[in-house]
Amino acid sequence: MESQLPDKYKRLTYSYLALRRAVGWIGILLPFVLLLGNKLIFGGSTGQPSISLYYHTPMRDVLVGGLCAVALFLFFYSGYDRWDNITANLAGFFALLIAFFPASETGPAGFSDYIHFPAAGLFLSCLAVFSLFLFTKDDGDPTPRKVIRNRIYMACGAIMTASLISLLLYLIFKRADHMSTPFIFWAETVALVAFGVSWLTKGGTLYPDKEDL
Repeated sequence: MESQLPDKYKRLTYSYLALRRAVGWIGILLPFVLLLGNKLIFGGSTGQPSISLYYHTPMRDVLVGGLCAVALFLFFYSGYDRWDNITANLAGFFALLIAFFPASETGPAGFSDYIHFPAAGLFLSCLAVFSLFLFTKDDGDPTPRKVIRNRIYMACGAIMTASLISLLLYLIFKRADHMSTPFIFWAETVALVAFGVSWLTKGGTLYPDKEDL
């Protein structure tokens, strides 16, 4: 029980949960910060077709900084077993690849694109694995609130998976002018919001057990 822990350990626990919440908020807010920041602060006339293409706007540092912050936490994330840690390290690695190998703004795909797009898909896949298979683990006797949290994790994982599939199908059957449509941006946004809700829940924001408050 957390209430029986020394104060210094309670502070460490609260700090760790706060980091989880911060990662969740980054996931939820990043697409909207990029969109609104580019329009309202820098006067961008239109939104970018994908989150990745904000790298080529004045919001580049926000995009790269957000990805690096998520990657750093994932590298230091301490899960319940080795699969948690392996998945977190892989997700962190893919997040860095997304940040440092940007998608091309125009023209044919280049070397950076061949790293960026698979990394983006694998990053979102790792996040879906967290929600569907890792966050849902319990000791065999889950509390009523844990049952509710598991439903949230499953819903978020299903949404992320559906978003990934829709992106894949869209890119397979894309039209020549696909990059002029906002579908990719909003599909990525839905996936990131689902990721953020899942991590906020894991961080104790939604339906925490009473003894953990």
